[in-house]
Amino acid sequence: MRHILRRRELVADDWAYLGEESAGDALIVPLAQLRAEEARWRAWSGRLGVRLTPADAPEELSAGLARLALVAVEFPTAGDGRGYSQARLLRGRLGFRGELRAVGAGVKQDQVFLLARCGFDALELAPGEDPEAARRALGRYTVGYQPGAATVQLERLRFPAP
Repeated sequence: MRHILRRRELVADDWAYLGEESAGDALIVPLAQLRAEEARWRAWSGRLGVRLTPADAPEELSAGLARLALVAVEFPTAGDGRGYSQARLLRGRLGFRGELRAVGAGVKQDQVFLLARCGFDALELAPGEDPEAARRALGRYTVGYQPGAATVQLERLRFPAP
């Protein structure tokens, strides 16, 4: 069973990826599959999530974003930062309120604080990473130089655009 770090707690993952035998009522499908079989996934009665690759544009989800309970953003390597931008777009511009999960070989302990600042609330750590050390790393810093995703949302509530 896969374990993830969700909201600072190590928990058993209740989601399955398309093709896994344990697929229950909570399923994560690749964006390409979601597009290819739109009618199938519109009729899906369970919780639906989508997995974005670094090349996918989050704006493609805008029409059906309310249907999604989870968006998994892939980090194939630790040096590929496109997922940070995708997260900020999903949380800020598109207003996604569901679970935002970082996945892939690039999800390392030393990046979890920055991932959380961009709006990720769940992390599927790379193989070999220490989940307890990653959990502790979330609290490593108490101040950020720039506002994070949560701070930006609060500022918009306090200072609405004219």
